[in-house]
Amino acid sequence: MAGTTKKITKTQPITTKLRESIPITGSIVSGTYAEPNGAGTTSNIKEYTHEMFQSVYDYPYASSSANHLFDLTAGYSTNSDLDGVTGEVSGSKKNNIYNEMAQVLVGFDINNNIHRFDKDGDLTGGAKFDEVITINVARLLAKDGIQKGTFELELGVSGSDAGYAAPFTQRIKIKDLNGTSSYKVNSPKGEYGILYANNSTGTPLDGVGIDPTDKTAPCGLIYYQAGVAVLSASMFMPSANGGIMSASTNNLLWLSSSSRQEDIHEILTSGSIEEVATGLRRRMYNMTFNNTTNLVSTMYFCDIEPEDFNFSANPTYLTGSKIRVKGNDPQSPPKAYITTVGLYNGADQLLAVAKLSKPIENNPAQALKIKVRLDY
Repeated sequence: MAGTTKKITKTQPITTKLRESIPITGSIVSGTYAEPNGAGTTSNIKEYTHEMFQSVYDYPYASSSANHLFDLTAGYSTNSDLDGVTGEVSGSKKNNIYNEMAQVLVGFDINNNIHRFDKDGDLTGGAKFDEVITINVARLLAKDGIQKGTFELELGVSGSDAGYAAPFTQRIKIKDLNGTSSYKVNSPKGEYGILYANNSTGTPLDGVGIDPTDKTAPCGLIYYQAGVAVLSASMFMPSANGGIMSASTNNLLWLSSSSRQEDIHEILTSGSIEEVATGLRRRMYNMTFNNTTNLVSTMYFCDIEPEDFNFSANPTYLTGSKIRVKGNDPQSPPKAYITTVGLYNGADQLLAVAKLSKPIENNPAQALKIKVRLDY
């Protein structure tokens, strides 16, 4: 046996992106499962005493079978017209939520001030999103990120008194249009795209948008690696009031309950964060995207010469100090079988073990090359 280890060669790591389509239906999001006592339909919606966000699961969250889907929260900047208005509820919490999301996703300027969410992604100026609702997709679903150009969120935007019970008479579809080619890279959390709204059912966006021919309007941002969608409150306001809806939807109401009828600005200031989250959930028709898993692979090549590894560490290899597989014939060459490859570092520490699909005979008259693929 010429030695117990061999120097190996390796290839440069290769990254493979695996995709998975994730559909989330509005029936689950709005509340599907009853409480243990049989009342209500929100046992898959988890609320917290701190009232900072709301969590949505695909099954009653107390069950071991439940999977976390996403969190919902809302807030507004201190630059917003909503900040400090009469009747404001939990204003500091909403400011903190906005600042926390902004400093993580947008970062700071040269004066160490938190950037605000920018409508066109140009942080040097322009219009801002100062009142936002965010969807924080769970890592279980987003994996290493959301694939560009695949995010779709369909929302019901019906107004009038029937909007709470039947919010889907008019719908808009929100997409990261041209996300594969026009994404931004000036975020500390990686790449992000601009979300645009388009008519899905009815014409709630009629005549409103960056291009009247396709009736699209910027309404938020999608941060791909972070798995966070930042939605502007303008989605639920008419253009006359700074929103993206047509003038015909001036009576659009954001209804947090059957007896409470307020527009989005009113509910953002006088309602709790959980009420805003509940209002959005009731208007989510569906949400789909492709996630991304980055699989990094490195190939290791081990060259085994005929004189290498010609003995076995298995104690049954010997019988009475004689090599069992020689069959008591001193003229027969010894036989050894390779079953395992260990990868060691420079300090001779075992880092990984690869098992061969079947033992390979190490023939003293023939060299071997074994390729090991390490995925991580």
